[in-house]
Amino acid sequence: MRFDRSVRVLSLTLFLGLCLPASAATPGWEAFDRYVAAAAEEWRVPGLAIAVVKDGELVFEGGYGTTRLGDGTPVDPDTLFSIGSTTKAMTAAAIGMLVDEGKLAWDDPVTKYLPGFRLADPTATAQLRVRDLLTHNAGVPNTDLLWYEQDHDLDEILRRMQYVELQTPMYSRFEYQNVMYAAAGKLTEVVSGKSWVEFIESRIFAPLQMTRSVASLARSELRDNVASPHYMIDDEVAVIENATVDSVSAAGSVWSSVREMSRWSRFLLEGCVTAAGERLLAAATCDELFRPRTLIHEEVYPAMRLYPQRWFSYSLGWFQTDYNRRVLDMHTGSIDGLVAIHGLVRAEKLGVVMLANLDHAELRHALMYQALDHLDPSIAADDRRDWNREVKELFDEIRREGEARAEQAERELRADPRPARAPDAYAGTYVDQLFGEVQVTQEGDRLRLSFGRMACTLEPSGGDSARCPLDSRWRGESTVIFVPGPRGHIRQLRMWGLEFNKRRLPASPEAGDGAEGS
Repeated sequence: MRFDRSVRVLSLTLFLGLCLPASAATPGWEAFDRYVAAAAEEWRVPGLAIAVVKDGELVFEGGYGTTRLGDGTPVDPDTLFSIGSTTKAMTAAAIGMLVDEGKLAWDDPVTKYLPGFRLADPTATAQLRVRDLLTHNAGVPNTDLLWYEQDHDLDEILRRMQYVELQTPMYSRFEYQNVMYAAAGKLTEVVSGKSWVEFIESRIFAPLQMTRSVASLARSELRDNVASPHYMIDDEVAVIENATVDSVSAAGSVWSSVREMSRWSRFLLEGCVTAAGERLLAAATCDELFRPRTLIHEEVYPAMRLYPQRWFSYSLGWFQTDYNRRVLDMHTGSIDGLVAIHGLVRAEKLGVVMLANLDHAELRHALMYQALDHLDPSIAADDRRDWNREVKELFDEIRREGEARAEQAERELRADPRPARAPDAYAGTYVDQLFGEVQVTQEGDRLRLSFGRMACTLEPSGGDSARCPLDSRWRGESTVIFVPGPRGHIRQLRMWGLEFNKRRLPASPEAGDGAEGS
């Protein structure tokens, strides 16, 4: 793939009233520019943008590649990308603004503002504080299937949280939870009288002059110069569909550019004061956003295997770790075909943001580390690590290991793919009170499975199991296991680690056991 790039390298250092080129102000940015371009090409990223800020100034910004393979425009620093879960920091800041206004407190019970919000455990419901919506430590397991490719609105998603069994005791461990952030967005709406989208755009984007940024996929579709998502399919980069996060917007629905995200970076690095001198958050509240709340013991980012850490934690919308004797606050964002990373070294007023349009393009970690090292005076240019090479080798090995496991699983599934029963034995509606319905319908001698907007043609893999390669191939596949009851009829479907029970039919004299699925 030929890699075209459009890049602007900028320093805001002024000398004799002139804006000097980056080479004169900060030696080595030309080399960094070439490094980024080469890394993007090696990872086959269609389009990428990156910005670096230091001491209140934008010292580097660049756009590379295209917004869309085949018919896109060059990516530049104003190109809009999904920033994914880096949105969470904005949600935390929004709650902080309401705290500063005295409209709520971090330790208020959530039910004070959302009286209908319930968890399965009444004690946990009563103990859940506003702060707990932002720290991933309330004991609630992942519930992304409530919103991903589903048609439920936020009120319905929050209503169903009452059926989620706590996986661990509250405050005992890190459990990444998007719907809790969505609840924080609903709380913002209830307390402020504005939707979360309106609050973010009016209270954060407007004063920071983030005039092109929008807080939902729906609004991004009204903008120009917007990146399209891409995925590697059969070793070819292909354009795919956007996946919407708008139903849980506070968890990750913002679209922005590196130029405007650099303004957000500088605002945070200056203690939550805008370039015009307006304080949007009290100094203590700004500090609170970054105060570690949840210790993390499991691996979240494989790239962190490449350097030692003394701690890893989560605060309010930010991860924290120690990187090369520095405290690094960072977060990634990922949604189908689009990735982001945002890192801050607040002690040095240093920030890096990178946005790209290829699914899980993990060069984002490499480029963040490379930029941090570039501005570390203790590291000579000749001594800098080649982060792109190291991260690429790591993820190539992870990919090979995954492919080997998949090939082994494929061999096992194909050993005897004959189904145990006729197709009509599996057809029916399977129900879970939390996640809803899975439909299995017979079309000739084939079975089709659908769950929300996701669907597949089932491929028998032997006995009562089948593969479900989703029609939208970038969304992956699952193994489906049909479970018979004591009388031999299928009573349950298991997939994604969940159990869906077959809906019973009214009893009839002809039904030997009185109900389907018994």
